[in-house]
Amino acid sequence: MKKILKSDSAFKTISEVSHVLEIPHHILRFWELKFTQLSPLKMGGGRRYYRPEDIKLLTRLKELIYSDGLTIKGVKKLIKDKGIKAVLNKNNTDLILNDVNTDKINLLSELKDIRNILKEAI
Repeated sequence: MKKILKSDSAFKTISEVSHVLEIPHHILRFWELKFTQLSPLKMGGGRRYYRPEDIKLLTRLKELIYSDGLTIKGVKKLIKDKGIKAVLNKNNTDLILNDVNTDKINLLSELKDIRNILKEAI
């Protein structure tokens, strides 16, 4: 059976999105529960249809979670703090993530300093 290719602007089923993004169905449904910004249309029988903006968000979520190593909680905080438009803009998000990583490195350095001070005090 020949597969019909849909345009990028067409709505896609969960199976089509799962195939394109290489993410299992259950992960897509789980992310729907965790991210209120993700809301595919649901037709009779509970069949989901993802809009192009849903697919763009899913693609970005996949990058942030699988490639950049953020947790779901971390992505939700990023969306809350910076807004969905900033998160969807990959270049902007990369700058934000660099700031977060710098903060982590600085915090780790401070914790090591505190540990050394405590060692000397004992």
